[in-house]
Amino acid sequence: MSIVPLSKVTMIGLTEDKEPLLRELLDLGCVDIIPLQTVSGEGESTRPPAGAEEALKFLRDCPARRRHQVRDSSRFDPLEVERKVLEVRKRLLDLEEERDFLIKRLRDLAPWGDFEFPGLDEMGGYRLWFYVVTHADMPKIRVLPYYQEEVKRDNRFHYVVLISQEEPRDVPIPRVHVGNRSRLELSARLDEVELAIEDTQAERAWLTRWYHLLKRNLAQLMDRAAVKDAGGKLLHHEPLVALQGWAPEHQVPVLAGRAGRRNLAFQAEEPHSEEQPPTLLHNPSFLSAGEDLVNFYMTPGYRTWDPSAIVFISFSLFFAMILADAGYAALLGLGLWLYWRKLGSSSTGRRYRPLLLSIVVLSVCYGVLVGSYFGVSPPADTLPGKLHLLDMSDTNLMMSISVLIGCLHVILANMMDALRYPRLTDGLAPVGWAFVVSAGLVLVLGGGFGLHLPLAVPLTLAGIGLVMVLVWTAPQEPPVKRALKGVLGLTNVTGAFGDVLSYLRLFALGLASGSLATQFNQMSASLVESMPGIGFLIAILVLILGHAVNLSLGLASGVIHGLRLNVIEFFKWGLKEEGRPFRPLKRTQR
Repeated sequence: MSIVPLSKVTMIGLTEDKEPLLRELLDLGCVDIIPLQTVSGEGESTRPPAGAEEALKFLRDCPARRRHQVRDSSRFDPLEVERKVLEVRKRLLDLEEERDFLIKRLRDLAPWGDFEFPGLDEMGGYRLWFYVVTHADMPKIRVLPYYQEEVKRDNRFHYVVLISQEEPRDVPIPRVHVGNRSRLELSARLDEVELAIEDTQAERAWLTRWYHLLKRNLAQLMDRAAVKDAGGKLLHHEPLVALQGWAPEHQVPVLAGRAGRRNLAFQAEEPHSEEQPPTLLHNPSFLSAGEDLVNFYMTPGYRTWDPSAIVFISFSLFFAMILADAGYAALLGLGLWLYWRKLGSSSTGRRYRPLLLSIVVLSVCYGVLVGSYFGVSPPADTLPGKLHLLDMSDTNLMMSISVLIGCLHVILANMMDALRYPRLTDGLAPVGWAFVVSAGLVLVLGGGFGLHLPLAVPLTLAGIGLVMVLVWTAPQEPPVKRALKGVLGLTNVTGAFGDVLSYLRLFALGLASGSLATQFNQMSASLVESMPGIGFLIAILVLILGHAVNLSLGLASGVIHGLRLNVIEFFKWGLKEEGRPFRPLKRTQR
């Protein structure tokens, strides 16, 4: 688990080498191209690679029945079909937008009746200004120095027309915009638009005959669009073209070899301190879902560290503690077993299978430890009862466990942040915070687990940590500024305290889940006792619906709060810089 070191590579060649070079980089898939010029010239015609997907989705969502599919690929031009589909899509969107506008305008004009707008010459330069006035505001309108006409009145409004050369400035209400076309003209145009929409939908339905061929060639279309988009980022100066980008260090020899075979000038250099390269995370395949959990909230900066493995494990553990039931975990395991093969049929599914398996295993283990099986506790003389080591009703113990996990999580975040600095002094402030939180950890061990240590131990840890924060929060600054920033850094003590206490949600949500499960069980038992016969059927229904709702709440809480504790509390202390993801020019995987 690491952030891959990158090099900035530069290639310069003749203009005719541009397309072959880009196609070769597309095959290699290891260069994140740096734009060397603003999008102009050729770049203006570049569209985002999502155009092919938009075209396919437009055909897939066609309300009409899909036409008989063309199987002969020799008659199929994917770029031309894509162009036609996107053109029809744009035309349909424009027509539907105009239809909505016309319907609204006709609705606004309805109270004013049917009339034709006279020309300005006929009106002597005067114009008509339309207002919908409440009964309470009508006296304010009557005193205005404009000729006015009340066209209509109902139980709520007066429909008033003021006549003036310029828009009246002293009217206390906004005017109604009715345009310069009559209702007759608008209705006629609306009929035309409706017919045009029908014709466009028919054209859309006709194009659906290419759906399967377009879907089969989607990756090719997206690759062509990506190459075209990348071409707009290159620097052109006839007869030369220059390309610059970020590439993994281990790929530099490969790129140098390819450039040499094409007679291109090639240079690779390490990023300068003021440069901000993109971030490429590298983890074993079974931890790759941890990268997605990290990137869900932010991408670590290039000069920070990769938290994917820690987030992978901690998210699974937090999810298990929030679910807090071995029965629910067994249901999740059954679902995972049923869908295991199906998940393996896609790259995304294969990435997430290890994470889901980790969640199920830890959830089962934690559910066994707290002795909850669909809200039922096993008898003490059975094997599950002997494995019941944690009592959820013991508030002090469970709160201590949650705070203990919070302390360890925050300490780990600070230590990982400290280790990333090349200079020792730059990492001493995070180490200081680790000492401060360790003082709290010692107190938790003493109060919650009976491990009594002299009070001098936590006080010493806290004192050392606060001094380190005060002295090394800004070690590179001048003395006065350094001292001020050190004092300001000490104000984060309350933040550290609050962040550690945030982990109490692990206990609270787990207790809530267990309590709900128990209540549904008791409710069902009461129904059976009070209503023999039919009560049994109702009790079964209550059990199924109640546990289904509780399981749904547990899943939602596990995902939301499991992520929150990682991306808010953990990242706050462990990741101080945000970066951007490494996005190389590469072929689309379908």
